[in-house]
Amino acid sequence: MIGYEILAELGEALKKLELGSKQMIVTSGTVWNLYGKVVRESLGASGFDVSVTLVNDDEEAKSFQTLATIFDRLLEGEFERSSGIVALGGGVIGDVAGFAAATFMRGLRFVQIPTTLLAQVDSSIGGKTSVNHSKAKNLIGAFHQPRLVWADTSTLSTLPEREIRSGLAEIIKYSVIADPALFNLLSESVDSLSGISRDTLIEMVSRCCSIKARIVEKDERERGVRSILNYGHSIGHALETLTDYASYTHGEAVSIGMMAAARISLEIGATDQNMVQSQGDLIKRAGLPTVILHAISSMEIVHQLKRDKKRVDDRIRWVLPRKLGEVFLTEDVPSHVVLKVLHDMSASPEIKASCI
Repeated sequence: MIGYEILAELGEALKKLELGSKQMIVTSGTVWNLYGKVVRESLGASGFDVSVTLVNDDEEAKSFQTLATIFDRLLEGEFERSSGIVALGGGVIGDVAGFAAATFMRGLRFVQIPTTLLAQVDSSIGGKTSVNHSKAKNLIGAFHQPRLVWADTSTLSTLPEREIRSGLAEIIKYSVIADPALFNLLSESVDSLSGISRDTLIEMVSRCCSIKARIVEKDERERGVRSILNYGHSIGHALETLTDYASYTHGEAVSIGMMAAARISLEIGATDQNMVQSQGDLIKRAGLPTVILHAISSMEIVHQLKRDKKRVDDRIRWVLPRKLGEVFLTEDVPSHVVLKVLHDMSASPEIKASCI
């Protein structure tokens, strides 16, 4: 369900799904102060016994320690298999609360209430749940589909601009892999974030969710076509891990990853300069980076890529563009091409020198 100011209607929607009487809201302190009361009151008015667990919502919170905190509260509350978890927040909250739901008593039902643009257009859809390992992002997880995703676009009004721009990266991703019309719609709107109308925002969120749902229906467990949803993510995740999740938002890292993928595709002759230029111009207009902003060596990034969970027979599976709206999967990209592109994308001569 995607709409504006719909949080108060959540309880009745859950009641119709005939979920268990006990529901635990997992959220952060910041999100709880903004939206916790209306969600709790909505569930309570519909007859649910509601408890709340507050956790951090930075990337470091996707950990076994956070999982243990959630498990402890579930045990203290005597939750049963018929009980449920409500994830209220951004992608980190959805990932870790979803993984807790996937594993506690071998599976509780859960609901996603994404409150960031990135979570509404991407991470809340498709059933991926996870925590991080010190050596790689999202390495430990499970596929566990939510019973309901309830996206209220009014929650985006309280996001910092940097987080809005981070979410725009995922919208750009969807437009490049599957929807040139969305690319054009975003091109018309991106210069004035505050000027994007409610209806346009709902349309963007809806189109992204529709694309992802359609792809996930074909390949829920990511054995094939679902991998195209990782456009820009292999290098993006590597950059996040190598900078200890402190330098880039997820969307910023994915933006760099998308530019690297486009330039790799250009180097191997699979796309043309116009495609690379069009994507780069939109990413820049969205206020997102197109080059590597920190002194990380190309070899470090390649080494980190070898830990990517999507590799096939120890080869990196690349998602590369042919044109706007069409991408392809390949494991046949020469290492020297990757190294060249990463070196060329360093932000300054000094950084380039450090990457040799």
